Amino acid sequence: MLPLRVHLQYKMSVLHPRSLIGCMVRRIPEGSTERYTRWINEITQDQLISQVYTSHGPTVIMPSWFCSRHWFDRVGSFDEGGKGVPEDLLFFYQSLRQGGGVARVDQCLLVYRYHEKAATHSVLEETIWNLRVDFLQERVLCRWESFTIWNAGKQGRKLYRSLSPANQKKVKAFCDVDENKIRKGFYTYEESKEKPKPKIPVLHYKEASSPFIVCVKLDMTGGVLEENLHALQLREGVDYYHFN
Repeated sequence: MLPLRVHLQYKMSVLHPRSLIGCMVRRIPEGSTERYTRWINEITQDQLISQVYTSHGPTVIMPSWFCSRHWFDRVGSFDEGGKGVPEDLLFFYQSLRQGGGVARVDQCLLVYRYHEKAATHSVLEETIWNLRVDFLQERVLCRWESFTIWNAGKQGRKLYRSLSPANQKKVKAFCDVDENKIRKGFYTYEESKEKPKPKIPVLHYKEASSPFIVCVKLDMTGGVLEENLHALQLREGVDYYHFN
């Protein structure tokens, strides 16, 4: 911990007694998980809530958490299942379910070490995926009558296959920028037991309609994805949510 961490996070927790309070971090060794570290430090206060469904996990990282004992007890403590249990993600989701908020002190107050034997590496990717899909369905998709999956590639199709049958029927289209996928015209859900098998249209993103679940990795397109979303005048947390 760096000087003033407890003081500054305590002050914020007094203002947000039902929130998990985080902070900015410095990663060592220098340059470790560069994209992830940039995300931790640079997402906005609004995105601390809107980006809770991404593969990065909790929008304020567990080593930086600060909250009252009252809130900790209200949420219900940690899952002590041991190796392979993403206890931080489970606690984070439960805090949100209880009506909790998320806030961040916008100062670097923590040195966050990366090492290859960290417990986080023992958690299976599929475990995290299933938790995220369930939380997305519970918090977002249950409120939408229909939606578009932004990405007709591997990740978008995987999300579609992972949805409940009721939410699969809400998918009105996939959209993409890849002309080959768009030219094909549709995605056939071959694993479906329905006859005929569901065929979901694949559109150019400019022809698709909101709301969207965006299955394109953040910070990996040189700003193109973000520019496309901005050009359509879409509002994060209203017209779209990031999932990857």
